[in-house]
Amino acid sequence: MATGWKFVTSHLCICCFETQISVIAYSHDLQIRPSAIHNREVRSPEQLVERFRSEGLKITPQRQLLFSLLHENAEHPTAEALFTTASSQMPGISLRTVYQTLTDLTEMGELSQVTFDGGAVRFDPNLNDHHHAVCNECGAIADVSIDHLDAMSISEPNNFSPSSTSVVFHGTCARCATPTSNIDKSANNQTK
Repeated sequence: MATGWKFVTSHLCICCFETQISVIAYSHDLQIRPSAIHNREVRSPEQLVERFRSEGLKITPQRQLLFSLLHENAEHPTAEALFTTASSQMPGISLRTVYQTLTDLTEMGELSQVTFDGGAVRFDPNLNDHHHAVCNECGAIADVSIDHLDAMSISEPNNFSPSSTSVVFHGTCARCATPTSNIDKSANNQTK
């Protein structure tokens, strides 16, 4: 954690998207809240079909399935996770098709790529300005918005003008923090 940050209160529920964290940073009060409403998310599958056609890209049943799987998907899937889900619905779909479709969507500005702590690239359909909360236990990722982030300034290095800010909160989601989940984890650890 950067010098000068002080957590005042903290309650993070990734699974339920109930984030209540108050942070004081360099005398600026930042309010973190869930980013539950996406104003700019991946277009509908039908709109993506039209967009691909307008770009001269081929429309296939595999791509249409991927468009459907990405629509209103808040899980920040990896290409491999999307491939697994798509394969269960359409055996024979190739991982190459998944990667190519994700690359095309990213290049068109329909998805963004995010990476957390050197892990696999994930694809984020939320194109609004937002940040992330990551569960240290299960890896769940939730979108969060931070009010008043623009009021922050950095003191070092001198003459540095940031062009963007990305904040990632690490913690434990409500599902992993519940006593039942902890008992299940103990049982799983004993059987390994």
